[in-house]
Amino acid sequence: MSILSQVRELDLRTDTLAALPAAVNPMALALNENPFPPLPAVRSAVSQAVGVANRYPEFLPERLRSLIGARIGVLDEQVVLGAGATGVVSQALHAMTHPGDRIVLSTPTFDGYPILTRMARLTSVQVPLDEYGHHDLDAMADAATDAKVVVLCRPHNPTGTLESAADVERFLRHVPRETMVLLDEAYIEFVTPEHRLDSAQLVARFPNLVVLRTFSKAYGLAGLRIGYGFASPELAEELSRMQLPFGMSITSAVAVAACYEAEDQLAQRIRFITDERRHLRRRLQAMGIVSTDSHANFVYLPQQGRPWREVFRDTGLQLRYFDNGALRITAAGRASTQAVLAALAR
Repeated sequence: MSILSQVRELDLRTDTLAALPAAVNPMALALNENPFPPLPAVRSAVSQAVGVANRYPEFLPERLRSLIGARIGVLDEQVVLGAGATGVVSQALHAMTHPGDRIVLSTPTFDGYPILTRMARLTSVQVPLDEYGHHDLDAMADAATDAKVVVLCRPHNPTGTLESAADVERFLRHVPRETMVLLDEAYIEFVTPEHRLDSAQLVARFPNLVVLRTFSKAYGLAGLRIGYGFASPELAEELSRMQLPFGMSITSAVAVAACYEAEDQLAQRIRFITDERRHLRRRLQAMGIVSTDSHANFVYLPQQGRPWREVFRDTGLQLRYFDNGALRITAAGRASTQAVLAALAR
């Protein structure tokens, strides 16, 4: 019996859910995890790799770099690897900045960026999103004139919104070449093809650009911590100086290879998740609740004068609350969606 089948047969009382590990808890909707376990071929490959866990992985992950580079259409030497996309960001900040340098962030933003900013002892310049959850790209480009780094998330976390390809390119043209741009595409697999950027082509044109991606979201490997970035060969070489020896686990390359070989199954799971996100948004709209136009695997609800923490108190639902009063809900299965809607209706 699959993990999901086991979950569906559980009594979904709060005390039962509290005893479940988050990975199999259908009410764990705070971290934008994939609700499915890894694909069968991936589980098999990782299990076999664990059999040689007594051996060190590659000193530097050259095999994994080649695998990813070939898939996304860039040179091996353009790929930088880390413990999730967060690990790549950490390497980039420590390679390219000094304490006291400025970093431009939207607010709100992915929780990891303020943490990594403090770790690198940088000065954060925060630019608020507009009322629709989009970046103020003009203000961010202006702030970047005396900053060392500027971060653009597409889709944005936590709102799920997208900036147009034309706006992104205009933004990149306005940012000084000596300012590193981190284009965070952690949720890119959930974006329909017509809305995706030609990121490899952008990297070729903008030598200060680093594109960040991860296997934690759509691929469902959050627990394996596999992320990567790609940039011009020159910038990637600088970032790779911070590559931790033996830093990528022995399971990383085999897991990624198995993921790439099972893209059809992955596409089915992505369709399931995006369909559930659309269903949740439609039901929220019918209840008069506003949400942003999300292109990721979650829905973002502005405050709207509603005390979200009180609404969901004692429901067993694990959701992400923000200091501005907003709420983010991961799109998972129908059971979790119904639990969210029931709490709102109550």
